[in-house]
Amino acid sequence: QVQLVESEGGLVQAGGSLRLSCVASGSTSRIKAMGWYRQGPGKQRELVASITDGGVTNYSDSVKGRFTISRDNAKSTVHLQMNSLKPEDTAVYYCNAPVRSGSSLVLANWGQGTQVTVSS
Repeated sequence: QVQLVESEGGLVQAGGSLRLSCVASGSTSRIKAMGWYRQGPGKQRELVASITDGGVTNYSDSVKGRFTISRDNAKSTVHLQMNSLKPEDTAVYYCNAPVRSGSSLVLANWGQGTQVTVSS
């Protein structure tokens, strides 16, 4: 089992910054990659940033150049540095990871997420 706990969201004015954290526990050796997702009001959950075991990162077009994902393997932790925040970034932010289950990969269970609210 892998458990993921997100934290460090909050309320910030447009143009401000936040640094989200996600701590993984349990069978962390099975984690192959980490990703940050978000779900805004009335919207579907979307992947905004990911990082592989090899350190390769990817970002959605909407956050590219503003957000940075990083990983601390020793602490089984992933961060999302969010700069130049916009009101449209308002959402609940989640992390998740595909984990090995035999020869297959499956996402861990979704946690509670952390709320990010950007005011104008």
